Order: sequence, then C-alpha cells, then structure tokens
Amino acid sequence: MAYSTPAVKGGSIDRLGRAIRGARRTRGTGGGRHSSMRRGSGISSRLYLPQLIPALLLVAYGLVVQWSASLSIADASLPRQAMGVLIGLVAGYFVWRYDYRVFASMRTALMVLDAILLLLPSIPFIGVSAKGMTGWVQVPGIGLRFQPSEIAKLVTIFLMASVTAEFNGKIDSLRDYVRLCATLLFPFILIMTQPDLGTGLVLLVSGACIIICGGAKRSWVLVTIALIVLGAALIIVTSMTDGLPHILKEYQLNRLIVFVDPSVDPTGDGYNLAQAKIAVGSGGFFGKGIENATQAIAGFLPEAHTDFVFALLSEEFGFLGAIILLFLFGWLIFATVALALKVEATFGKLVLVGIISMWSFQLLENVGMCIGIMPITGIPLPFISFGSSSMLAQLMAVGIVQSVYRNRTKSA
Repeated sequence: MAYSTPAVKGGSIDRLGRAIRGARRTRGTGGGRHSSMRRGSGISSRLYLPQLIPALLLVAYGLVVQWSASLSIADASLPRQAMGVLIGLVAGYFVWRYDYRVFASMRTALMVLDAILLLLPSIPFIGVSAKGMTGWVQVPGIGLRFQPSEIAKLVTIFLMASVTAEFNGKIDSLRDYVRLCATLLFPFILIMTQPDLGTGLVLLVSGACIIICGGAKRSWVLVTIALIVLGAALIIVTSMTDGLPHILKEYQLNRLIVFVDPSVDPTGDGYNLAQAKIAVGSGGFFGKGIENATQAIAGFLPEAHTDFVFALLSEEFGFLGAIILLFLFGWLIFATVALALKVEATFGKLVLVGIISMWSFQLLENVGMCIGIMPITGIPLPFISFGSSSMLAQLMAVGIVQSVYRNRTKSA
C-alpha cells in the first residue's frame, strides 16, 4: 500500500520537508568541509582499488626480485627495469584517463595497428634477432630495444572484443563464428612469421576466451578444440619426419619432446628444465635468501631473470615467497573477474575477459614450465620477469581495467 506524506501548507510536516530538502542542497553544492569530502570520494570512486592494489604490489615484488637478480646476473639491470615501471605507470595513467569505449567501433584501425606492430620487426635496419626469433625493434639513434608484440597482445584483445561484442552475447550463425576465428588467426599468423610461438599462444588463448564468452555454441568450440589438437599433432609429426615440411623450428620441437620425456635431451632443453626444478625444490619453505640462489649465481639456471624467473624467486624466497606471488595474482585476477561480472556493457565485459585470460595463461605457462607441467616457452611472468616492453604492456592492461571501471556506469 502506498504511503503519502500529508501536505499541510504551512504546517510542521511541510516545514520539515522544506528543511530537509534545503539541507540536501547545501551538502551537495556548498563549500567547506562537506564539499571537500565529496570531491575525495569522487576520486576514489574512479579507481578500482581491489585490482589496483595487487597490481602495484606485484610490481614492487618484481622490482625486489630483479634487484636480487642484478646482484649476480650481469644481464639483469634494476635501473632498466625501474625505467620500464616508470614508463608503464605513466602509460597506464593515460590509458585510465582515456575512454576505452572509443575502440569499440575501430575494428579496421585495430587490425591495421595489429599488423603494423607484428610486422615491424621484419623491417630491415630496425628489426633485431635474438634467440632464434626476430621480435625486437631497435629505435635508431638511442639504441633502445622494444618488443612490439607485447603491445599487440592488448590490441588483439580490443580487436576481438570489438568484433565479438556486435553479437551481444549470442553467436547464432556458424558463418559468424568462423569469421571470428579467422579474425583471430590473422594476428597469430603474423606473429608466427617471427616466429614467436609463446606470444602466439597468448593471442590465441585470450582471443578464444573472448569468442567463447561472447556467445559461441559449445558444440562449435569442442569441434574447434579437436581440430586444433589434430592440427598440432600433424605439425609435430611432419616436423619430425624427414622429407616432409618442418613447420616447427628445431628448438621448438625439442622443447615439446623434452616436455614429454626430459631425459631425451639432458644437455639441452632437458638440462634447462632439470635445473629449474632443482632451483624450485632447493628453496625449501623460507628460501635461501638474496644472493644465495646457487643455481642462478653459478650459471646453472638459464635466463633466471626472464623466462625462469619463478625458479629464481622460489630458490631465494622459498615456498612462502611463491605462495605470496600466487596469492597476489589470485587477488588481481579474481578482482578483475568480479568487475567483469558487474559490467553491463558487452564490449567492456569482453575486454576484461581478454585481459583476465592473458594474465591467467601467462601465469600458468611461466610457473608450469618451471615445475615441468607445461612446455618450455618464452612467455614472461607478468610484472616479475625482466623486460621493459612486458612491463609497459602489463601496466597498460591495468590501466585498461581501471578505464572500464571508471566508465562502468556509462552506456557502451
């Protein structure tokens, strides 16, 4: 039953109502202490602290790990890593201030940008090769190296979210599903020209999760997974058979073989995996302490500050340090999941799905390869591995999440 306030002109109830409305207007527009409090709450309402806090803690943790690595590893440089953090924080700030929804209708521009980023390393005089891969760009004049594929991860997420959001959570046509898969294959094929299988897998996983959450039918997804498994098996068989096309590079094939049987190549990739396991296991519960990571100091653990940084962290800080790392990542990822569940705009929701998938897969792959449950790849551990390009991309991803939160109440 509806309740109505008696309207007694000039009475006590009427005067009380006018007083309350006047007080509300005063609090809303007046100056002084109340106005200051409202401005402060407005700033905090534009920052998604449940995601920002663990991200900054992970950055700080990564700087500690790289500082410890720089004490014994010549290639590890704390100033360079700190510079990457600084540049990443500035870029993340501008991304946060920018309205991410602008990219929802920029599919062609995003595809062109993706192509430019992934083809830049192939341009003569600026492309740089290392470890069998041409994935870096040397900036002329200043000697700065940059890995464009890290930024391409974010561009691909925006691209896939843009083309998938138009179906508004329900993909009914098989033709549309095939078109989405073909769009995802575009950056994957480009990255494989370098070749960079690790980054290619990140692109595939993040894009595939966007398509699945965008409304793809379960039967189509299962058939696609089966085709991928069959295709991967065929590629491996042909790469191992003389006289047939070898799509996989020799080192990529060896890594897959070692994953199945580490004893096959005890002095090569099998050796790397064995040393990583020793480093992780020898840390014990509390770790050996800074400058006491014998596997890294003695040079037994390869790429201890980049690819195998989790093994270095586990040896120095032990099981406790690894648990703290996983807790921070769990906090970061689940906070982003919680935001994705609250966001109503399809495009924003799918962008968050892509970033969640990117962080989750890189964490699983990097940690998994150090303990032998995943094949060895060159996928960095977000916020922890040495590399300014990776740090820039990860902090920009944090800024994207913050931008989605900041614009969460607006239509998209």
